[in-house]
Amino acid sequence: MRTKKGFKLREVCGEKILLAEGVENIDFSDIISMNASSAYLWEQVDGKDFTVEEMARLLTEQYEVEEAVALEDAKELANQWFKCGIIEI
Repeated sequence: MRTKKGFKLREVCGEKILLAEGVENIDFSDIISMNASSAYLWEQVDGKDFTVEEMARLLTEQYEVEEAVALEDAKELANQWFKCGIIEI
């Protein structure tokens, strides 16, 4: 997987949101709000190839969470990101 180009994580009024930038994303009208863990993951994988397993590893390194829980959370988040159109497989 890889994050799509033209999406930038910004802090607006204390909330982390993902904004579309550039001509390639002109039709993207959603604003995606991210909690602390999803924003952390986005910052770690943005612009890189990554797997769900790598996302889970990042979660276990940053937070006190069991590997199995981190893997399920990473799978769910990757699926949500894919449905939103902000990552490519």
